[in-house]
Amino acid sequence: MLFRNRNSREHRRRRSPRSWRRRVAGLAAAALALSLVQANIGNAAGDRAAAGIAPGAAADVVRVAEFLAECPFTHRAPDDPIVFPGLPGASHMHSFFGNDTTNGNSDLESLEKGRTSCSPETDLSSYWVPTLYDGDREVEPTGTTFYYLGEGVRDDIIRQIQPFPRGLRIVAGNAKAAGPQENTIARWSCLHAGHVDPSQDFVNCPPGTMLESYLDFPQCWNGTDLDSADHKSHMAYPVAGACPSTHPVPVPKLRQVLRYPVNGDPARFRLASGAGYTMHGDFFNVWPEEELAQRVRDCINAIVKCGFDGTP
Repeated sequence: MLFRNRNSREHRRRRSPRSWRRRVAGLAAAALALSLVQANIGNAAGDRAAAGIAPGAAADVVRVAEFLAECPFTHRAPDDPIVFPGLPGASHMHSFFGNDTTNGNSDLESLEKGRTSCSPETDLSSYWVPTLYDGDREVEPTGTTFYYLGEGVRDDIIRQIQPFPRGLRIVAGNAKAAGPQENTIARWSCLHAGHVDPSQDFVNCPPGTMLESYLDFPQCWNGTDLDSADHKSHMAYPVAGACPSTHPVPVPKLRQVLRYPVNGDPARFRLASGAGYTMHGDFFNVWPEEELAQRVRDCINAIVKCGFDGTP
């Protein structure tokens, strides 16, 4: 037994050099892995610093200039305080979102005293579109998202974007369009049916999907007027990634996305203004100035994707 123990000790002693070599190799590999991790961390920190992201900021910040408001439907009325101010009942039927006090007599002062359906609740703005009908039945959207974006212009212009002036009014689209070619701004598509091509008129959405409307508002302001005779001339769309000299002030691009719980034969659908290509949207800016300025600075100018609360 003693002989066997001695042989065992000798056997362990003979194996020990190889064991140490394995341990040393393992330690060297671990040290190399650690150095690579540290190098990657250093490189990532350098990349984040170059991108203007402060040390300690969330690693998943998305480089998209955006904030948004979700503003559910509030009411319907044949009113339009931009096109027919002071004339209740003078318009075709509109569906209103956001400020729930909007009517034909609304102005900046009355809207600032109103309430809102929006998230965030700081957004007292009013948004409205012509009511959609399925036959003779009114259909209201169940998804009502209003995106404020920096896209459409170069990065150097994005960093110059200014908040909308208090009380700015904008109309996008063409309520009087006689055909699709007369309204190149509005688009209809299907939620969860990307194989259906978007169109300026209603599209045939398959079962289980929803009809969607997309509308982009102009993002260049003339720097002077809060409205104009046609409710459009004080605004313009960018050209070649910049604002034209006639409208030199870049403001956020407002994108209106509405999702209606209907699908199927588009012949059933109509807007209060007519065919699908008459889709248009109205926006009356009633954001508190400091809230809007903070979002433009921290989200759009910084080219960061923000949520409802105006933070990444």
